[in-house]
Amino acid sequence: MATKRDYYEVLGVNKDASAEEIKKSYRKLAMKHHPDRNPDNPKAEENFKEAKEAYEMLSDDQKRAAYDQYGHAGVEQGAGAGGFGGAGFGDAFGDIFGDIFGGGRSGGQGNKVFRGADLRYNMEVSLEDAAKGTETKIRIPVQSTCETCHGSGARPGTQPVSCSTCGGHGQVRMQQGFFSVQQTCPKCHGSGKMVKDPCPTCHGAGRTKQNKTLSVKIPAGVDEGDRIRLSGEGEAGVNGGPTGDLYVVIHLKEHPMFQREGGNLHCEMPISFSTAALGGEIEVPTLDGSAKMKVPAETQTGAVFRLRGKGIKPLRQSEYGDLMVHVVVETPVKLTTRQKEILREFDESTQADSGKHSPKSKSWLDKAKGFFE
Repeated sequence: MATKRDYYEVLGVNKDASAEEIKKSYRKLAMKHHPDRNPDNPKAEENFKEAKEAYEMLSDDQKRAAYDQYGHAGVEQGAGAGGFGGAGFGDAFGDIFGDIFGGGRSGGQGNKVFRGADLRYNMEVSLEDAAKGTETKIRIPVQSTCETCHGSGARPGTQPVSCSTCGGHGQVRMQQGFFSVQQTCPKCHGSGKMVKDPCPTCHGAGRTKQNKTLSVKIPAGVDEGDRIRLSGEGEAGVNGGPTGDLYVVIHLKEHPMFQREGGNLHCEMPISFSTAALGGEIEVPTLDGSAKMKVPAETQTGAVFRLRGKGIKPLRQSEYGDLMVHVVVETPVKLTTRQKEILREFDESTQADSGKHSPKSKSWLDKAKGFFE
């Protein structure tokens, strides 16, 4: 009979190795020498069995102590080298494939808790409220902890019982040949508990839908798409898990006068033909009332004037934006006969030197002439 190798040598660890180091080394060897991964290599199966036997001995504190004192003779009867059973093997190999398939171990603990879902509330805010800030109330439907059973799901005076399928662990181990995979219990869905006598209010769910009224503070300077987080105002957790959060998403209402661009505001301001030609002073609307603005003589339509500090101070910025006034020269309508005569006389008086009085028109005509020629 061949002499067995030292178990520490088989796993490649020192005699003072910790339990975690022993498990880590075995997992590597098990993955490397598993027969399913080496179907044409008989030596691999021998190495696999050897590593498995070494792990079974050294992962058990009592067996390891006996082996350290007496060697192979101290554990000869309990070695069990011929099979693939054994709790130590199943636990370690289950860890390996739990890592591969993303299944975390429960550590034998049932009654898993789950965080409640986050909620989103879309809130429309006027430009004025977004600029200055406000406080408002909202009403939202949420899943809250049942007040009758306090979240247990069981009728008052009774308690949930351990799941008969997983024994209260919340997970079951599926064995397929050499593979052992740990999965969430299909009966209790990982909670580890079953409700035999459901609560009459929530029917065993532990939560009920309620309408909740909340006060929301809108800080000054919020903009389209900004989110306000209300911690713990989402849906209730499961099995005592933490409550989710509520996110209030800001949407700006369309304003009849202004368009917002970051901290700047834009508005279109009509002016008369005479004001554009001769210049003057006009009143411009702002979020704080009105402001006076000088229009220089010979102003053309489309000109943009900046009123500094008349915009909005964005959230997380220290300075106010500006108000951009886009001037539009308004064409007179519903003219009287005399007004029309005056305009014709004016037009005839400017025709003699149109290049001087209408520089843009002359420039455009010159370009058009060059294009057609």
